[in-house]
Amino acid sequence: MSRTSPVTQVVAIGIGAALFIVLGLLRIPSPVPNTSINLQYAVLAVFAVLYGPLAGFLIGLIGHMLFDALIGGGVWVSWELASGVFGLVVGLAMLRAAIHEGEFGTATAVRFTVSVVVAHALAWLLVAPLGDILIYAEPADKVFVQGAFAFGANTIVTCVLGTIILAVYARTRTRTGSLTVGS
Repeated sequence: MSRTSPVTQVVAIGIGAALFIVLGLLRIPSPVPNTSINLQYAVLAVFAVLYGPLAGFLIGLIGHMLFDALIGGGVWVSWELASGVFGLVVGLAMLRAAIHEGEFGTATAVRFTVSVVVAHALAWLLVAPLGDILIYAEPADKVFVQGAFAFGANTIVTCVLGTIILAVYARTRTRTGSLTVGS
């Protein structure tokens, strides 16, 4: 795992949050009210893998908060916190991945997929709905349906796009030990 400087982390958080906002505009409507299919979680997962759990948490939290504030739907702390939790969990689960060194084999792809499923489950089946109930006194049946849809849609999109992005990124990196001295 390569270490990134604090300056790099801050820049990654800024760029990641900005991408979260821009990609949020490309959301796909869903049949569930106030819920959509989102592309930005794939990029959030990639940033969490490449820059770590703190960056993942802050990108999710800040990016989602600014997005909600900018589109005029109001700030929903429970969902913004859920985005942060998603980034944190993926970043923690992938801490020792050697993607910066060009390693993204089957085992890493499976680990990434499992971390995405677990992180989305925590975020959308636990944090967001419970936050909505506790903070906003929303009806449980409504928020758990929203959370279940968000979990399913975001998991599929993140697993597919995130895996593609990380595989392509890893191919652009020189694998450790791949260079040899010629005779």
